[in-house]
Amino acid sequence: MIQKITNHQLYRLISAHILEIVREPAVLFWGIIFPILMAWGLGIAFSNKKDINREVALILPQGISSIHQSALGDIIEHYPAKINGDFYLPLKNAKLGDVNLTFHPYTQEEANVQLKKGTVSLIVLIDKGKLYYHFDPANADAQLLYQLVKGVVNNGPQYYSSHQDEIQPLTLAGTRYIDFLLPGLLAMGIMMSTSWGISYTLIERRSKKLLRRMVATPMKKSNLLIALISARFIMNVMEASLLFLFAWLYFDMQVQGNLFALALLFISGNMAFSGISILISSHTSNTEVGNGLINAVVTPMMVLSGIFFSYTHFPEWTLPFIKNLPLTMLADGVRSIFNEGAGLLEVWKQIAVLSVTGIVSFIIGLKIFKWY
Repeated sequence: MIQKITNHQLYRLISAHILEIVREPAVLFWGIIFPILMAWGLGIAFSNKKDINREVALILPQGISSIHQSALGDIIEHYPAKINGDFYLPLKNAKLGDVNLTFHPYTQEEANVQLKKGTVSLIVLIDKGKLYYHFDPANADAQLLYQLVKGVVNNGPQYYSSHQDEIQPLTLAGTRYIDFLLPGLLAMGIMMSTSWGISYTLIERRSKKLLRRMVATPMKKSNLLIALISARFIMNVMEASLLFLFAWLYFDMQVQGNLFALALLFISGNMAFSGISILISSHTSNTEVGNGLINAVVTPMMVLSGIFFSYTHFPEWTLPFIKNLPLTMLADGVRSIFNEGAGLLEVWKQIAVLSVTGIVSFIIGLKIFKWY
């Protein structure tokens, strides 16, 4: 009899929890539909496409005619295709898929900038008929691209022995993968810290009726929110400083640009994500809905904004949208200061947009903020 009652209670508890979930449309959306949308977005970027486009920087110190004096010139002549000044080389393979190699003629300075931005991961230098490959050996994508280009060159219409080619590992500051990754991690750290540290704190306190007690003291909404933002900003400064200190000691990373511009960009990034965090947590007291709202803001930007890989992998029609995401603007701005030597004039737009985003979001969030 006792076992029967216990099983009946367990059944009722399970049924009640299921009904709670079904009766909350937001939970269904964030728990079922949103993950599907995320899987779709990631599938676009990483699924096996019919054609894979790979970008290579091509440096011709002796002019455009020097390409025809090299093994690569023979390959390009065998597959004549030139689009907008770029050399386009389609490769067909039924098992591995089709790959389109695009060689962009750049100067040394232009190629370095594109490498720092993550647009290209391999530089091919043609000098006196010899090929020199520049890439970061720690970058798996660059290694694969080098093997592909090398194989095409060596197995083209005219064979050239490998001793004609020299691999020159990159030592230029700002061109390593860690130089690309660290600014993205700094930007993502600001977003994650403010989103969960501010938004979830407010939602949890509201759900536990703690904000109701605070308003009875009495307390100004602005004081509470500004205090949360200030505390989180101090923590972000400490976290970012420790991360950069580690990268400086272990990877010998350097800030090549203006430190004042970096400080302003850091402040504006904190303002933007703090304001957004206040806005998304201003109403709800349901922690499940709150988790969904936070993830809806954080996860897409973490995937799309080029933190771990260049966002140029995504379809071209999505790039204008991606480039204007707050995390993308912050990460691109920090990278340009770290790796390209940018100053205030180069990042003023990111600083202005992020600051305005934070101020507007904070004002709206303050207006609609609910204590309970």
